[in-house]
Amino acid sequence: MLKITKISINSASLETEACYFLKETFGFEKYNQFLLLLGHEPEKLPAAINYLDEEYPQLLRTIYNPPALLFFSGKIALLKTDCIAIVGAREATNYSYRCIGGLVPRLVNRYTIVSGLAKGVDSWAHQHTLKNNGQTIAVTACGLDLVYPQENLDLQDQIMNNGLVISEYPPQTKAQRFHFPQRNRIIAGLSQKVIITEARKRSGALITTDLALENNREVMAIPGPIDRSLSVGCNRLIEEGATPLINFNNV
Repeated sequence: MLKITKISINSASLETEACYFLKETFGFEKYNQFLLLLGHEPEKLPAAINYLDEEYPQLLRTIYNPPALLFFSGKIALLKTDCIAIVGAREATNYSYRCIGGLVPRLVNRYTIVSGLAKGVDSWAHQHTLKNNGQTIAVTACGLDLVYPQENLDLQDQIMNNGLVISEYPPQTKAQRFHFPQRNRIIAGLSQKVIITEARKRSGALITTDLALENNREVMAIPGPIDRSLSVGCNRLIEEGATPLINFNNV
């Protein structure tokens, strides 16, 4: 976005040079998606904000490679509220469910709860927030006209109606493996703090916490039994300096 702005200042042929820049930056497949998006009727596109808009959250601007464009459905003003992320394993146990059930009521009066609309911890974070009349933001890894996972169709609709769903991907973009780390940087970038409940040694949730630490956000990990694989990620984070979350009243 900023490079195109510079091109516009110095170029006598903005359209040609901007298209060339986008093709080189996006690659052939993503550039073609951009052209398809450009050709849509405006009324058929979801609402969107760009990096230069007033609604764009300043905290997100500070991360490496902030999204130039965010498509959204719901309450865009939530992007300017104090946010805390809750992330963890898709295969999380009832331990995470109970912890989230204890945490969320203590958070909803102070924070908007951010997560990734995945199975397990993400879904529970959104559900408990809605149940407690709190505000929640879901960051998806596909276009807003699609749902991933499909089982979260009703949950996504609820968040669109009562909270906010955002994505940097245009309509008809299916979730790809490499989209999830990209989504995680937005979750970390929006949030002042990140809480992780359960995670294996190698987990997508740990990508979120690593990104949060890189951007000077506080990471809080819920400790777990040392003989359980789903506790390895959280216990390792605590060993490396993350704040152990052992009292839900101290968040």
